[in-house]
Amino acid sequence: MEIDRTRAAWPQIAAEIIRRIRSGEYPPGTKIPSVVRIANEFDVVNSTAQRAMEAVRREGLTRSEKGMGTYVVDDPPR
Repeated sequence: MEIDRTRAAWPQIAAEIIRRIRSGEYPPGTKIPSVVRIANEFDVVNSTAQRAMEAVRREGLTRSEKGMGTYVVDDPPR
């Protein structure tokens, strides 16, 4: 996915992560790539990737386990 650099990046990244979860690319229980990996993939700073991941979590699609990472919830809302 290519980021439109004329718009804020974090909502676009969040939308892509949500798309991946809903499409099954990241199935329930799957560990989501780290903030650093997401930042590298989309060529953004870590704080932008973190903001995107917070938006995904607010949608109820992911859960974090301290020291372990972020995972897709077992029954993601549609």
